[in-house]
Amino acid sequence: MAVTRASGAAAPVPPWVRAVPLIPLALFIAFAARIASVASGAVWTFSAPWAPSLGLALTFRLDGLALLFALLITGVGVLITAFATSYLAGDPRLGRFQLFLLLFMGSMLGVTTADNAILLFIFWELTSISSFLLIGFDHQRKEARDAALEALLVTSGGGLALLAGLVMLGRAGGSFEISEIASVSGHPLYMPIVVTVALGCFTKSAQTPFHFWLPSAMEAPTPVSAYLHSATMVKAGVYLLARLAPALGGTATWTLLLGITGGVTMLTGSFLALRARDLKRILAYSTVAALGMLVLLLGVGTREAAVAAVLFLLAHALYKASLFLMAGTIEYDAGSRNVDELGGLGRAMPLAAVVTGVGALGLAGFGPILAFIAKETMLGSLLAAPTGAIAVTALLLASAMLTAVAVTIGWRLFWGESLRAPSGGAIRESKSLIAAPLLLAIASVAFAIVPAWAAAIVAPAASSVTGVWAALELHLWHGPGMPLLLSAGSLLGGLAIHFGLRRFDLAAATEGFVSRGPQRWYGWSITALVDGSARFSRLLQSGYLRSYVKIILVTVIALVASTMVKSGIAPTRQDWDEVRFHEVVIALVIMMAALVAVRSESRLGAVAALGVVGYGVALMFITFSAPDLAMTQFLVETLMVILFVQVIYHLPRFVRISPARTRAIDACISIAVGAIMTVFVIIAANESVPNDAARFFAEASYREAYGRNMVNVILVDFRALDTAGEITVLAIAAVGVYALLKIRGEAPGT
Repeated sequence: MAVTRASGAAAPVPPWVRAVPLIPLALFIAFAARIASVASGAVWTFSAPWAPSLGLALTFRLDGLALLFALLITGVGVLITAFATSYLAGDPRLGRFQLFLLLFMGSMLGVTTADNAILLFIFWELTSISSFLLIGFDHQRKEARDAALEALLVTSGGGLALLAGLVMLGRAGGSFEISEIASVSGHPLYMPIVVTVALGCFTKSAQTPFHFWLPSAMEAPTPVSAYLHSATMVKAGVYLLARLAPALGGTATWTLLLGITGGVTMLTGSFLALRARDLKRILAYSTVAALGMLVLLLGVGTREAAVAAVLFLLAHALYKASLFLMAGTIEYDAGSRNVDELGGLGRAMPLAAVVTGVGALGLAGFGPILAFIAKETMLGSLLAAPTGAIAVTALLLASAMLTAVAVTIGWRLFWGESLRAPSGGAIRESKSLIAAPLLLAIASVAFAIVPAWAAAIVAPAASSVTGVWAALELHLWHGPGMPLLLSAGSLLGGLAIHFGLRRFDLAAATEGFVSRGPQRWYGWSITALVDGSARFSRLLQSGYLRSYVKIILVTVIALVASTMVKSGIAPTRQDWDEVRFHEVVIALVIMMAALVAVRSESRLGAVAALGVVGYGVALMFITFSAPDLAMTQFLVETLMVILFVQVIYHLPRFVRISPARTRAIDACISIAVGAIMTVFVIIAANESVPNDAARFFAEASYREAYGRNMVNVILVDFRALDTAGEITVLAIAAVGVYALLKIRGEAPGT
């Protein structure tokens, strides 16, 4: 849907917002200046310390593949930011929108130029966050918020898998610098690395069954759809697969995983584009199909397939960004994106008809356009591949369906039967909105007429994928041959599909099948997650302190006991022999007092019993030659007993006693905790430990802190901040008590 524009007077556009396109323009010029040197084999690198102890550095690398993406990101970014200035003119949120675009642009440049795997992942997640902000930009609408959340959850979920894969790849390859990692196909971690990395790339690049988030993201404003979801972000997964091909490619696992996933995605996207009626969703599904083609080509693994993938990536970015911008322009001028409501727009929008027609030719892969060269190159590379027959068949079927879609977009909307004007009035062509897609269309044609320009960019990028440097020659006309014959066949098949479906409602006929797809699975998973979280929260967050204490104690018992059992730790006979008779007597007194405290039905009796427990602990301190601690314990226990008595003296007797079952469970937990801690303390007390700490405190207490009592010095000097914190807590409690007493003293009638 279009962005909801603010009501009222149009907000003036600040000068800095109009100057935003200059930022990507400056970057584009800087990257374009590197084309000649990179084409000759140069690689630009930058490195700075980051976390040397972990072997990590802030490393950036500009080779052929990174340069191609950098040119697309900045070049298309110039046109998108300029288009957005006109498309959102008068919207007070335009400045924020441009900032979000710049944030995404910087994140994507970081992904494509980062050589450190962990640094790349950080930028990878920043693209997810910035795309979330852009997709949900029109956050007043629930559809936009849901689409943004859907994209974030799917891509971030895959991002977690990618992080695991990159960490394993760094361990297996001996470095986190991607350029330094050789093939790890023989490493035991190869399979989990491939699966996790592929999962992260597949979610980002909308491969089946994760393709559903991309059409949903069409709730974003048109500049977002054109930028993120055709030219840049959705190709991040393709970029990473290409970047890691030297380390992970060349195996049957790689070929099958990418080949099958890419082929299924290509056919799925083409079919869904054929049945969609919303113009932006049609383009979104065709983008899914294009992404599937790219993954399929990367799975083949030959140099010819790599060249075809890189060439098609460039061609697709140009014509698809142009089509997305024209979709927004058509909606802006005609008031609708539904292809069944549009027709005969050519007379009112002649320039738009030409630009859209060029983009449609790119979608069909036909005519004097770069996409035609890319299609021929794809067919040739697949024909030369060992298992190319199946791939060629799938590609021709997908191409035929996309050709049918291209006929609808490029011909029927403008020169077909004239339909009603959804805007309710005369349609006027917005020339300012057509400038950006017109330049993209011109670039598509220019690269086809002078293919050497494309070769200068594509050759070093393909060499980065294959690791083999070789020159590249591209031609608009390859002469008659099997690729041309197959391409013509797909064109005729597309025309047949288009006219054959004119009187057949494909969307209605397949609704039942499509509605049971991954989109519904996502809904089920979110519902299950929410319901499960609610049940889990009700189980753990009961609101009763005793329940939380039980969970903590049971967890402590499980962790400590399992560790002791696994490690074979147990008190020996010698450990028990160290226990003296008077210590046993004091322990029995403490245990009896604790039992009286929990069995007593009188609060005063329970408080008195707890006092006995405290005094028993103080006696234990005395037996271990800690009279200062014992004195402190005596004072604290006496004060606590007095305070308890003063507070609860007037309270009634216990009126509710826990059920027998609850008390039995509590008793078992208490006994288990006591037993575990007893064994633990006995083992720890008799464990020989280095006396370095004792020697340090003995020597430093008098020399540095001027105190002979080592315990006091530790408390007030070596643990000064801890003691200060305790004093602060007591001070806060004292202030609270004083406030309560003052309030009571000022109460009426007192």
